[in-house]
Amino acid sequence: MKKNLVSSALILIGLLTGAQAQVAGSTKENGYGLPSQITLPEPFATESVRRETQIVGWPEGKTPQAPSGLTVKEFASDLKHPRWIYILPNDDVLVAEAEDYSKDEKERKKQIRSGHSANRITLFRDRDGDGIADERHVFLENLFQPFGMALAKGHLYVANSNSIVRFPYVEGADSLEGEGEKIADLPAGGYNHHWTRNLMLDKSGERLLVTVGSSSNVGEHGMDREERRAKILIMDLNGDNEEIYAWGLRNPNGLDYNPVSGVLWTAVNERDKLGDNLVPDYITSVKQGGFYGWPYKYFGDHIDPRWEGKIPEDLPEVIVPDLATGSHTATMDIHFYRDNKLGDEYQNGAFVAQHGSWNRAKYIGYKILFVPFRDGRPTGEVRDFLTGFMKDTDSDEAYGRPTAVAEESDGTLLVVDDDGETIWSIQPSMP
Repeated sequence: MKKNLVSSALILIGLLTGAQAQVAGSTKENGYGLPSQITLPEPFATESVRRETQIVGWPEGKTPQAPSGLTVKEFASDLKHPRWIYILPNDDVLVAEAEDYSKDEKERKKQIRSGHSANRITLFRDRDGDGIADERHVFLENLFQPFGMALAKGHLYVANSNSIVRFPYVEGADSLEGEGEKIADLPAGGYNHHWTRNLMLDKSGERLLVTVGSSSNVGEHGMDREERRAKILIMDLNGDNEEIYAWGLRNPNGLDYNPVSGVLWTAVNERDKLGDNLVPDYITSVKQGGFYGWPYKYFGDHIDPRWEGKIPEDLPEVIVPDLATGSHTATMDIHFYRDNKLGDEYQNGAFVAQHGSWNRAKYIGYKILFVPFRDGRPTGEVRDFLTGFMKDTDSDEAYGRPTAVAEESDGTLLVVDDDGETIWSIQPSMP
């Protein structure tokens, strides 16, 4: 037993060392780990800076790097800002292509007219299971910043930035026609700092979970503009009986149920402008009715100095997130891996997509993490799984930025790379 523990520790040290050689890596100093493992600095311990990457695209023949024994292939390319992914029961792969619009109203109208955002969903099929798509079809068009998708009771549900629409679905269809039926409006427009809206069926299959991010960093435009925002909502399949499932979540994106515990988890982007190492993004189990702090507090009972003396007296107790995933990493997605195709060590653990920082002195994120779980809880380890999205540690150039993870029925892992305009597949290497 001791020998195994020592071996595991050595493996982990090696992984962490490798992570540090990539962009600012998976270390407790950078805010990765269980609440008991990390120490948060004081607000404004470092200046807030803006440092964005230059996207240069993937050179011919180059791919992200996966652990030994796994192969990365280009599942599909030449997309227009692929952002999210959904796999249908027959393994048809749906990819939402969309991007943000300018916050300036005139510029935004110009972008909409010019087709700046593809506003479509594309369908891919891998007929022979080799990790490369054989077919490609335009599945849905004329949407408005589509993101989350869910299939329920013969309808495909799509979350636009400003609404939820549903379309009659027939298995194996290459495309869906019509404008769809709108079942709910969603808050959008104005400042609209966070435009992505994710969807997932709850465990009953009778209701929709909907993520809606805040319209601001910390409510600086007034909390009256945050109605139905910074929340996970739940509603009937026809849009009725909407309730707040959880709140105080600045920008929740990824949603998944833990396959062991059955508990809902989410991935959350936290706030900015408190320094390089504040505030950690996180993944967390979600308690129905629970409050997670935004905008008044962060990572438990830490008071945001911008709300000092102005915090409402009737706030409920803040739930501390389960696992910090680094400050400004733009943690976008969480997916629990059900299969063991990639190796027994990954089964029932979580893959976490990090889009990467834009407001930190040293880059951080730009990778897929793997978080081991035991008995439905994270162990506290945080491993790099898919890296190489940055050119090197000293460069401002990036090949791409990952946003989402999905699992095909045979255990193949698919990773969405929006700025790299590519979907990557990860499978075991051939003997």
